[in-house]
Amino acid sequence: MTRPVRLGLALVLLFGVVACRDRAQPAGSAERRVRSVLADHENELNVRRALFEALTPVTLKNCVMKRFGSANDGGYVMCENLLQDVKTAYSYGIGGNDDWGCEISRTLKVPVHQYDCFQPPTMSCEGGQFVPHNECVGPVAMTEESRVFDTVQSHITRNGDSGRRLLVKMDIEGAEWESILATPDEILDTFDQLPMELHGTSDPLFLEAVEKLKRNFYLVHLHFNNWACRPELAPFAAGAFQVLFVNKRVGILGTPESGDGSGRAFDAPDNPKGPDCQRPSP
Repeated sequence: MTRPVRLGLALVLLFGVVACRDRAQPAGSAERRVRSVLADHENELNVRRALFEALTPVTLKNCVMKRFGSANDGGYVMCENLLQDVKTAYSYGIGGNDDWGCEISRTLKVPVHQYDCFQPPTMSCEGGQFVPHNECVGPVAMTEESRVFDTVQSHITRNGDSGRRLLVKMDIEGAEWESILATPDEILDTFDQLPMELHGTSDPLFLEAVEKLKRNFYLVHLHFNNWACRPELAPFAAGAFQVLFVNKRVGILGTPESGDGSGRAFDAPDNPKGPDCQRPSP
């Protein structure tokens, strides 16, 4: 069934349901409710379009891409040659696997602070240094259902990392937006690179968070998670996607000195057994 036909059937059903609900309501109330639903749909579409445009990657002339972490889900494409000054790394959202954090710790010889209160970090890293925390990150300090949350700024301060050059990875199932908005620009500016998995496409809050990040960072990579392929979210291909933000302190805009600069050569489907759903390169 084509998308226009599906939409048409959906609207027919919507009119029918609203009409049944509102038989006892004043004339015109059903039409107003339908118009409100259609307006909400159009607003979400406009937000998605604006967010997709804001996430258009740029190229850096001085970035040599490499994949760190797992071969599939849990791996992140980063600028390998722009990591040399990182003193500490943070891995937010572990879920029982932190191949990314272990490779970073072994490669850079730095500690990696792991944060997860849903599945507390317990793994080891041969040749690396994990610092596990049974705690999650969020926009405010709080305890919910015995789980402890605190802010990025508080974690960095508590660990004695204020003012240090940091590498931060986030995959926290939708909590990333408000966590980023709650983090002051001067803290974000200490992150040399920020690989993330973002979740969601249609809330104006998401656009606000991306615009905040782009004050300090270049967005240089975008990859859709094929566990979450959803064509109805066009122009997005999926409801979850990995991105790489590189601090403007270390990245230089321009034609790449080597490679195509997109990082696509290092991409891999998160679900190796499922169909992929990437958008064509611009």
